[in-house]
Amino acid sequence: MFILDIYTILPLTCAIFVSVFGFFVLSKDPKSRINQLMFGFNMAMFFWMFGTFMMFGVRGVDIDRSIFWDRFVYIGVVFMPSLMHHFSLIFTNKKNKQRKLLIANYTLSFVFLLVSRTPYFMEDLFVYSWGVHAKARIMHHVFLGYFFLGTGIFFYNMYGFFRKAKEKIVRIQTRYTFLAFAIVIFIGGSAYLHAYGVDTRFPFAYFSGIIFPVVLFYAVTRHHLLGARVVGAEVLAGIANFVLISEIFLAKSMGELLVRIFFALVIGLISVLFIMAVRKEIRRREEVTRLAHSLEKANLRLQELDHQKTEFLSIASHQLRTPLSILKGYIELIEDGAYGKAPKKMRNILHDMDESNERLVKLVDEFLDISRIEQGRTKFVFDKNNFNDLISSVVSELVEKADEKKMKILWRPSKTIGIASIFDEDKIRHVVFNYIDNAIKYSKKGTIKVSIEKEDEGITVRVKDNGLGFNKEDEVSFFQKFYRGKNVQGTNVNGTGLGIYVCRKFIERHKGHVWANSKGIGKGSEFGFWIPANLSKGKTE
Repeated sequence: MFILDIYTILPLTCAIFVSVFGFFVLSKDPKSRINQLMFGFNMAMFFWMFGTFMMFGVRGVDIDRSIFWDRFVYIGVVFMPSLMHHFSLIFTNKKNKQRKLLIANYTLSFVFLLVSRTPYFMEDLFVYSWGVHAKARIMHHVFLGYFFLGTGIFFYNMYGFFRKAKEKIVRIQTRYTFLAFAIVIFIGGSAYLHAYGVDTRFPFAYFSGIIFPVVLFYAVTRHHLLGARVVGAEVLAGIANFVLISEIFLAKSMGELLVRIFFALVIGLISVLFIMAVRKEIRRREEVTRLAHSLEKANLRLQELDHQKTEFLSIASHQLRTPLSILKGYIELIEDGAYGKAPKKMRNILHDMDESNERLVKLVDEFLDISRIEQGRTKFVFDKNNFNDLISSVVSELVEKADEKKMKILWRPSKTIGIASIFDEDKIRHVVFNYIDNAIKYSKKGTIKVSIEKEDEGITVRVKDNGLGFNKEDEVSFFQKFYRGKNVQGTNVNGTGLGIYVCRKFIERHKGHVWANSKGIGKGSEFGFWIPANLSKGKTE
């Protein structure tokens, strides 16, 4: 006679739960050590729950069979401490640590497996109102101490890992894993009270066999524990198909049978397509995440390289500035006759040398400007200045250069913009000079129109020419470091692409913006900038 009631159905249900969950986890990645250990622990729980089911089923009928099934329980229980210890080492990435301790843990598990077969471990029975349990003997007391000490290592490792974990998802996964195993050990562990004759009135311990897989299943589906990210879709599809297949056997006629089979096949096909789509989407998201992580690392590396490059520019520019200044001084001394009157031919050569030296000095100054800007060492002095006077000064300085190319600079001061504008005179002069100088450099003929006006509570300066012009692809890149447009390829115009980059940085520090427009190659261009009119006075870096 086998007794089948709530007290036997409960551990049987738990046995089914943990075994299904164990095989499910293993199927996700059979080669994963952590999945293998989770499977092993679920199988240990299966032995515990199934042995309890059989023990309760023959209670009051056969004492020897009850004791046999109680010993069967310990086939799984004795390995719980070592499996949990091993699981914690893999989960916390400490698989090469505590090696000797883990070997000792597994060894003791095998020892207690053998000891549990003897009367020194348990014999006779306690009979309760709802079940039975073999009486604990001396070696059971020793095992109980080992059990809680061995499982305690798991909680120690997991708690230490949780405290050091910085990623939110890792902390959440650790928390749920800790909780699930704690339920098994501390709620399920109350079953040991039965071995000492304590009647808990209800088998609360065996609910842990249901709660444990439910908590871990939630962690798997919601927080991607154990690498199973498509679990939810598979489970929903599995439940739907299980219900539909079950319905087939309840058909009352051939027509109803065929209809139910048809719907089961259709839903099965849809389920397969659904799971395939979910897996594809998850793979795509994982790939995007991986690429984003790679790009983030590459970006950090590029920032470091850019910083090193700026440091190099700063050091190299300072080292170059001094000999160029000395060279300039000697050229001027020779031209002035400090070492004797120089022949006309020599003066022409000295003039060419001086121009080349000036170009090098200008290039070095641009490097220095960039290094100071990017290192935050550029000083700005915001004060009241006259925009009209500043532009007039730049135009006067460059008019001779324009005349050499038979070009005209058209400039008319604004009557509405006086001395009330606040800006850094040196930096804005640098920008205006660069714009007009480039207009002359990159034009073969025509006029250059310089204009200024009040616009959007600020001041706008535009420099228009009839020069080379450029395409849209150049427009978005002109103000980047070292960029030279395709419009100058094949020309003999020299440049580094640094000048207008520095201009952009200067204008941005004025809380303004720059732009470049053109209708196309050969149709001229417009370079301009806007700065707000209400800047505060003072010095900044």
